[in-house]
Amino acid sequence: MDIKTATALRRLRLVSAPEAVSFLILLVCSVLKRTTDFDAVPVMGAIHGVLFVLYVIFWADAWNRTKWSLKTAALYFVLSVLPTGGFFAERKLRREAEDAVIAARARKEGVVSA
Repeated sequence: MDIKTATALRRLRLVSAPEAVSFLILLVCSVLKRTTDFDAVPVMGAIHGVLFVLYVIFWADAWNRTKWSLKTAALYFVLSVLPTGGFFAERKLRREAEDAVIAARARKEGVVSA
């Protein structure tokens, strides 16, 4: 894995958890707006919107660089629209990055030929 691909995956991983948190907070704010006088939906909506747009941009970049299958790319996109999906995406991306590091070290040490 080259440095640009690793960077694309890292950016996607780093934005996925905050996007999930902002989605959950937005849901809480929506409920509070309907049940109390507290109205933080415009602020949280904007924050979540920016994070979601960043996620989609980083997702597209990662898909382009990693050459994921359509199934894998769709999975990461679907995880972005689920309330807690960003946490699962972050975890899966972290594992993928760790596996890539292990494979690179093994190739460097001559354990595997690929």
